[in-house]
Amino acid sequence: MKVIDSTKLKEMFLGGYRNLQLHKAEVDALNVFPVPDGDTGTNMSLTLASAVKEIENLQGDCSQILIDFSRGALKGARGNSGVILSQIIKGLARALSDEKTITTKEFAVALHSARDVAYSAVTKPKEGTVLTVIRYMAENAQSVAAKNSSFLTFFPALIAKGEEILKQTPEMLPVLKKAGVVDAGGQGLLYVFEGFYKALAGIEIAQPEDGEDEHKAVLPQLDTVGNDEHDLDNIKYAYCTEYFIINLKKHVTDEDIEKLRDKLMAIGDCVIVIGDINLVKVHVHTNTPNRALYYALQLGELDKIKIENMLEQHRALVKAREANKKPIGMVSVCAGEGVAAMFKELTVDEVIEGGQTMNPSVEDILHAVEKVNADNVIILPNNKNIIMAAERVKELTKKRCVVLPTTEVPEGISAAIVFDPSLDVNTNVEEMTDAFRRIKCGEVTKAIRTTELDGFKIAEGDYIGLDSKKIVSKADSINGAVIDLVNKLKGDDGEVITVYYGHDVNEKEANELVEKLEDRFDDCEVVCYNGGQPHYYYMVSVE
Repeated sequence: MKVIDSTKLKEMFLGGYRNLQLHKAEVDALNVFPVPDGDTGTNMSLTLASAVKEIENLQGDCSQILIDFSRGALKGARGNSGVILSQIIKGLARALSDEKTITTKEFAVALHSARDVAYSAVTKPKEGTVLTVIRYMAENAQSVAAKNSSFLTFFPALIAKGEEILKQTPEMLPVLKKAGVVDAGGQGLLYVFEGFYKALAGIEIAQPEDGEDEHKAVLPQLDTVGNDEHDLDNIKYAYCTEYFIINLKKHVTDEDIEKLRDKLMAIGDCVIVIGDINLVKVHVHTNTPNRALYYALQLGELDKIKIENMLEQHRALVKAREANKKPIGMVSVCAGEGVAAMFKELTVDEVIEGGQTMNPSVEDILHAVEKVNADNVIILPNNKNIIMAAERVKELTKKRCVVLPTTEVPEGISAAIVFDPSLDVNTNVEEMTDAFRRIKCGEVTKAIRTTELDGFKIAEGDYIGLDSKKIVSKADSINGAVIDLVNKLKGDDGEVITVYYGHDVNEKEANELVEKLEDRFDDCEVVCYNGGQPHYYYMVSVE
């Protein structure tokens, strides 16, 4: 196994995905905080699922496989870990794009590109993370390759180097050492490389216990085939053609109906042929609707014929969109029906469901941006683990996107409140940034593990208050944790306390908390909203 060709490369990538998928729960569990938001393994797995989907039916050389795999990873990148993984893949693809086959020496050189691209994606790279693991592997890859020309010995030796540095990550990041874990992203990356090796060595990779292959279960919804919502901006076939075949001829069989489907596939796409020898319904996008009708006439009579010119639909759509175009639009990410409704009331154009444990992908955010009828779009990620994915959207759209680095939902709401469509983008960005920087935010949740962190001895089941994901309070009750949190956030100059209660809290309980806050902080106005958010009993802001 001294050379990898296109077939082996596809097998290798699929093996990396399957092995990570098998271990994703283990990687999720390496969460340093005792809160229910461990999703590193899930984010990395979904990122690779998108990449695998992009190449599974591809018949091309190594170069094309690398390009498409990299594009799929970028489109599906979720969370900081997923974005960094997509950049590692991007670096590999960039370095190997001219290769028809790959040797261990060429792969080792490509790892230097992977390291560089990954580091450049992070504004302030932090050692003790997945970046450290890919850097150390890259620095040792060429010496490993010099001793191992076979991939079957190269990958185990390279993984050993990765494991060597992964064990040191707790010494680089005190937060890892306190939690007694290694870096989750680094561990996930090693499982990907272990999958590379297993695929090339012919070692079977077990399926998850539920037997579900996630890239097949999750990603087909991205397919537009058979969807009547026409992609009018990318029209290859101009005429949407639909009809029924009735009174089928006596000689017609089910096999003839299957042959009709094959003929239509040869002249168009979005083909649907359903029914039997009694009635057949047909849908196809084609540039030759006359042939689509002719083929059907060989089987029987036609009824309810409908042929739409999608090019004309597109011209009308473009005209309407241009007439209603806004100078600036907004996209926001949040979880909870109440919070989503608030963003809509604040004229946010597109609200993406996401947040802790369910980070949207780059493609999710891109789709929302493209739906906004404006050339300038302000994105409110409202979570520090979504900011990097939002930044990557700029590479995939022609629109001007500005990502406000909001890390909490209340910050996003404060920013959206001051948005003024009569002002230009730069002025809005300045004023929205000033608005969300002025508030202090926190959340209250329940600890899911016993640990010692941020000066607190936390027992599983304790209620804890977090300020930007740093623990600042703990209590035996939810209300006690909220009051302690507000006390830390308020300081000497807080005037307005806003609380958003989650779906595990009812209105009566929220009102009781408001009364306690008003009694405890009688110099402040207390406002309460039903946020409906998961994971956090309350989100709080003080300004």
